[in-house]
Amino acid sequence: MPQATIRLTMAQALVRYLCNQFTEIDGERVPLFAGVFGIFGHGNVTCLAEALETVQDQLPTWRGQNEQSMALAAIGYAKAKRRRQLMIATSSIGPGALNMVTAAGTAHANRLPILILAGDTFTNRLPDPVLQQVEHFGNPTVTVNDAFKAVSRYWDRITHPAQIISSMPQAIATMLDPADCGPAFVALPQDTQELAFDYPREFFEERVWSIPRPRPDRDRLAEAAAMLKTAKKPLIISGGGVRYSGAEEAVAKFAVARGIPVVETIAGKGGLTHYHPAHAGPIGIIGSTSANALAQEADVILAVGTRLQDFTTGSWTAFSREAKFISLNAARWDATKHRALAVVGDALESVTELDALLGDWAMPKAYMEHAQKLFKEWDALLDEHQAPTNAPVPTYAQVVNLVNRAAGENDNLVAAAGGIPGEVAKGWRVKNPNTFDLEFGFSCMGYELAAGWGNAMANAGKSTPYVMLGDGTYMMMNSDVYSSVLTGHKMIVVVCDNGGFAVINRLQEFKGTPGFNNLLKDCRIQNPDNPPHVDFAKHAESMGAHGRHCESLADLEAALEWAKGTDRTTVLSIVTDAFAWVPGDADWDVGVPEISERETVKAARAHQEEIRSKQRVGV
Repeated sequence: MPQATIRLTMAQALVRYLCNQFTEIDGERVPLFAGVFGIFGHGNVTCLAEALETVQDQLPTWRGQNEQSMALAAIGYAKAKRRRQLMIATSSIGPGALNMVTAAGTAHANRLPILILAGDTFTNRLPDPVLQQVEHFGNPTVTVNDAFKAVSRYWDRITHPAQIISSMPQAIATMLDPADCGPAFVALPQDTQELAFDYPREFFEERVWSIPRPRPDRDRLAEAAAMLKTAKKPLIISGGGVRYSGAEEAVAKFAVARGIPVVETIAGKGGLTHYHPAHAGPIGIIGSTSANALAQEADVILAVGTRLQDFTTGSWTAFSREAKFISLNAARWDATKHRALAVVGDALESVTELDALLGDWAMPKAYMEHAQKLFKEWDALLDEHQAPTNAPVPTYAQVVNLVNRAAGENDNLVAAAGGIPGEVAKGWRVKNPNTFDLEFGFSCMGYELAAGWGNAMANAGKSTPYVMLGDGTYMMMNSDVYSSVLTGHKMIVVVCDNGGFAVINRLQEFKGTPGFNNLLKDCRIQNPDNPPHVDFAKHAESMGAHGRHCESLADLEAALEWAKGTDRTTVLSIVTDAFAWVPGDADWDVGVPEISERETVKAARAHQEEIRSKQRVGV
């Protein structure tokens, strides 16, 4: 008997297949792909868009204003859903596709899923060179979409309509794999999108996907339990993998039962509430004095779901050379770093099984009390920096404190690059788990507003995202203020106006170079004494949002209360001090000139060499 088939174009078949993929979240069956962010051009409007238009009740398409920002919105959505439900981003060929490379890099660095569908040039090459085609004289198979190979976990180009039958399940499996999770990129040549093919009916059968939970190797787990029992001052580092695994409660119970303090990475922050009894603060360069002090003392570090980025490890100066690492991670690549005892497996499964092997072992009560004392001192230091003063210009810390107090228990904080990350990582007191999104794996300027839009979609009717960013980032990418108004997804945005790229200016001056090309007053401009000022509130109003400029902390406090009752996205701006920051006590390895005429640079170079002398190398 011949196989039953359905004749469709490749684009139509792709869309039908995507509509038939499902997942379960908290026991509820939901579409795996919640929607599409799209900007159409000649590379995707006549075929892919034709197919998408017919399924708006199943797979809604949301129009972006910029390809990069709409893809970042998809990433923010996936992060809010803790990688359990995904979005698609589609663009035309050429510049539209290349605009999404930065977003793909953000997803790749942060291990976050997004399906990117970009138009491509003709496979038959008959009309070559087509509009927006970049020709490689020695290799005509190369198109701009090859640029995505460096920033994708899965990459494919569909040159025959049958190829999606094998390609799409692999793309989805990659995005849902906790070890390989990241962006999947699929290039769709124009002439392949239009071709009809007899697809087997089975290809379109509904499928419910689940995220696998690989269990750890028993022998490695036994070694981990034995090593942990030798510890005199153990420490748990909780990373983003804890949150994506849904292991927050398990880690918290493990920590309390075993008497081990928990410090959090940037991606892991928000797994525990600020005042959880085992919580000892954020660790690393933009971390707390409490967490960093415990890291220096620790003899056995249990790293759960973290890739141990340099901001977590202080460029590997935060720990003693004698300290031993146990790394529980779904990804072998991360688990085996720095000669750690690698326990490869899901965070929830690994922590649960490790707990069962420890029997009645626990640290003396005094050790957790020591960690709690350090954390209490850190919390008091935060209070000092966040307290209102009579200074004419408020600090970031003071602004963060007001926004933190205004946000509801379930409201999300969304932030990314610039000076905001250090201030919110240190100073944002998490009220409920998983209400904190700080993108700092890629430190992508422009993530904030886009991800805020995606976060608002993901939490529609449940909570409101509070987006915090600096004036430099706002100027770089702000069109999703309009997107959120257009689609009715409210966010409350706070713009800290410090006159330019203030935090990188801070690093520049700290490493010995006078302020140059970062703060507006230090740029090559017509009037250095009076740079043109942007009224961010009015700019937001011009895009349909509500806006208000605040002259003081009292103004901001009142404006935040007002913003809660507005009917759409609301942007608040306030001038902040470009030179006042909550101090850090961890080191960072950056390049400083080996030779310079400046005495300040020579001193910075000597300090950098001192930092490098403290690094753990090969251990």
